[in-house]
Order: sequence, then structure tokens, then C-alpha cells
Amino acid sequence: MNLSVKIGRLTLQNPVTVASGTFGYGAEYARLIDLNQLGAVTVKGIRVCPVRGNPTPRTFEVTSGLLNAIGLQGPGVDAFIKKYWPFLRELKVPTIVNIWGTTVDEYVEVTRRLSELEGLGAIEINVSCPNVNGDGTAFGTDLNLLGEIVSACRRATSLTLITKLSPNVSSIVPYAKAAEQAGSDALSIMNSYPAMAIDPETRRPRLGNVTGGLSGPCIKPIAVKLVFDAARAVRIPIIGIGGIQDASDALEFIIAGATAVAIGTANFYEPQTALRVVEGLREYLKNHQIEDINDLIGSVRIERKSSC
Repeated sequence: MNLSVKIGRLTLQNPVTVASGTFGYGAEYARLIDLNQLGAVTVKGIRVCPVRGNPTPRTFEVTSGLLNAIGLQGPGVDAFIKKYWPFLRELKVPTIVNIWGTTVDEYVEVTRRLSELEGLGAIEINVSCPNVNGDGTAFGTDLNLLGEIVSACRRATSLTLITKLSPNVSSIVPYAKAAEQAGSDALSIMNSYPAMAIDPETRRPRLGNVTGGLSGPCIKPIAVKLVFDAARAVRIPIIGIGGIQDASDALEFIIAGATAVAIGTANFYEPQTALRVVEGLREYLKNHQIEDINDLIGSVRIERKSSC
């Protein structure tokens, strides 16, 4: 039975990783789960300089989901390399580092610095950040900016590049195609969805940042649809993200066209979720007498009824 999949130049022993921003830098979860049983470890977003993050409160639980506005808090690339990389490089599974910035040059600088790390598996580009040199438009919602940033990062590294797309667009297809054409080896779909909650008693926003990103089970059907749409438009692998709590959820993404999946919000309340998903996928293959997980990718059965 084969659970291994390929993401760009990476071979994952199974198709399950964790979503950036929900798993710290790996070391925080090492006492809770065996990280070497994952397909890969994906760490929090890194930029050139340290980031303090947003004011509190930073999270608010909603029906079947979570609102968060952490603000991409992080130590900066130098501190990441010094403090966290020594632990990560000893793992037996690949590390994927999520990066972000406010200018194309910053993305390139972080990419170059990380490319110097021997053994790093892949770089995931978070394009949901505003372009401060322009009108503040998020890189991931402007096709030209998206292509520019992916192309620039592609020129700066030979590592596997994964582009994490924003769901805040009218159609995911042109953005998936733009990332592929610019040199991305894979896509992560999707990032959290822009959202807001208000306390009726105080009439104040529930989050210190006013708005945040919505994640969790409530966004899963949206994410599955985006993966399905993108998978029919591009030839590069897709990592499906959004509300996965068990193997059944993961299978929806894989059957829709994802090569791998990432567990996000569930890590906060059940750190063992990713490993349970791996075991559940193994059990599914056994029960359905399927020898290779790759045979399930994009295997959704759609019956088209005649209009006549």
C-alpha cells in the first residue's frame, strides 16, 4: 500500500501536513505528537524582520469555525534560522517554511536566505499580504502582482515553491494558472476567508484588529470547491486546506483533486488530528482495496444528465 505523494521535487511519505500558523515552528508540538509520522511539517509565516502581531483579542470562536487575527507574529528570518532551524533540520520529514512580505523585494530576500539552509524541503509563499508600494492591494488578489512575486521568488531559489492562494477572488482559476505559469511547483488552497464578528452588547468588534480570517469546518465546502476548480485548470499538485477534522474530510479534498492536505484549526483543540487522518487514509485504502493513494486524486465521479 502506497501513501506517498510528490509535491514538486518533494516526496512526502504520506499526503498529510499541517497548515502554516496553526502548528508554531514544529517544536511546540513535538511533545504532543511524533512529527516524523507526518508527510511534512509546515511552519508559521516568516518575513525579513520580527513582527509583534495584532492587538488582543486575537481569536474568537464562531459556529463551526474560528476567527483569528494573529497578525503573522514571528521572529524574523534571522531568529528563525538561529532558534528553530537546528530542531527542524533533524526531523526525518521535510520542512515547509511559509513566507510573507510587504514588497516583492522582501519576499525575494526571505527566499534567498532560506535557500541557504541545507535540507530545507520547500518554501510556501503567502500572497494574501498587502503591497505597501502600491495601493495596498493584496498580492494574491491581483493577477499581475501574483505573477510578479512568484516569478521573483522562482528566480531566487531552486527549492520547491508552493503558492498559497487567497480565496478572496471571484474565481480561483486565473490565479491558479498565473502561479503555475510564473513557476510555482504547487498550490495551497485555501487561506482563511476574510470575516468579522461584532458583540451586540458593546457594539464593538470581537477582534482587536476588527476583522480577521475565518477557518475551520464552516469553510470546508468552499475550500473543496476551490480545489476542484483549480485542479481542472492546472497540472501542478494542490495541497487542500480548510476545515479538515478527519480522514473523511481529507478524502473529499483528495477526490476533488488535491495531492495532499493540511490540517489547520483542528490542531488547536486536538493536536493528534493529523496523525488520525494519516491512519484513517490508510484504513480507507485497505477497506476499498486501493493500493495507491495517488489513484484517488481527482477521482470524483460526476454524472452529467442530458438536457434533452
